[in-house]
Parts: sequence; C-alpha cells; structure tokens
Amino acid sequence: KDMNSDELLSRYAAGEREFCLANLSGFNLSEVNLSGADFSQANLEQAILRRTNLSRATLSQADLGAADLREADLRKADLSGADMVGVDLCGADLSLADLTAADLSRANLS
Repeated sequence: KDMNSDELLSRYAAGEREFCLANLSGFNLSEVNLSGADFSQANLEQAILRRTNLSRATLSQADLGAADLREADLRKADLSGADMVGVDLCGADLSLADLTAADLSRANLS
C-alpha cells in the first residue's frame, strides 16, 4: 500500500514497525528516528535518509538504489540482500550491520 512520509511517521510514532513491501521511493525521511522498523523488500529507491536513525532496522532485500544515506545510523541494521547500487553511505555508521549479499556496486563508502 502506498503512503506518504507523514503517514509513515505517524504510524511509526503510534508504535507500528512493519513496513514490509512499502513503496517509499523518493521519500524524504532525513533526520527522523525509524530505529527497529521493518522495511523488508520495501522500495526506498532514491529516498533521502540523511542522518536518519535506522539502527536495528530490517532492510533485507529492500531496494535502496541511489538512496542518500549520508551520516545515517545503520548500527546493527539488517541489509542482507539489499539492492544498494549507487547508494551514498558517506559518514554512515554501519557498525555490526549485516551486509550479506547486499549489492554495493557504485556505492559511495568514503
């Protein structure tokens, strides 16, 4: 089901954490707390997630192609099998993140 960023944030604030398969392509979710949320197989292509708290979030098999994750908190995040082609991870914290089989082609990791 499609939703806008305000709906996503209000549902998260209300305690919802399951956003599997959500279409969040191009969303601007900078500087918000989405810790522990489940975005498995979600479409986050070209999303702006700058300085977003995604610690302990599940992003397995999510499409993060060309997403802006600069300075994002991805500690202990599950990014297994994620499509991260062209993603910008400059300054992101990937401590203990699971990147098993994630596609980081053309990603900016500096």
